Amino acid sequence: MPLSPSALTAFRSTVFLGLGSNLDHPARQVQDAVREVYEIPETGLVKVSSLYETMPVGIMNQPPFVNAVAQVETTLSPHDLLRYLMEIETRHERVRNEKNGPRTLDIDILIFNEWRIDDGTLTTPHPRMHERAFVLVPLLEIAPEVYIPGRGFAKDFLATVDVSGVHAMRSA
Repeated sequence: MPLSPSALTAFRSTVFLGLGSNLDHPARQVQDAVREVYEIPETGLVKVSSLYETMPVGIMNQPPFVNAVAQVETTLSPHDLLRYLMEIETRHERVRNEKNGPRTLDIDILIFNEWRIDDGTLTTPHPRMHERAFVLVPLLEIAPEVYIPGRGFAKDFLATVDVSGVHAMRSA
């Protein structure tokens, strides 16, 4: 029997978000974005990793990034949550000029429950998260036993990536 709309509304999803910035005071951009995620309706912040300074991927001629991962619980649908996250990026003057290029803020839905979504608007789990040290290191800090749907345990991928460019930042 399908769930009623009221039962769907009451369902709390566990979501992991990747946050990153390398322009206009990147650490502040990420910290401010975490505060804004906390203010999303029907969404609660569970844990946030440390901030990590990381080397760029793809386009190397750009400043280093600051990355973090946040765990949230929400009753929002994946697409509604994505809409709020894109609004936060817009408030931070996110410009999408080039893939892997510099940015004031990037917020990705890494994992949404155990769901696998690929509909042209949203892909979860994030398709390359298991290949990226700047995602795995902060993710494993807050969720050492997290499972990437369709892939396996995140900790099993850590040995396959170069973590030398990922450094925890000191607290301010």
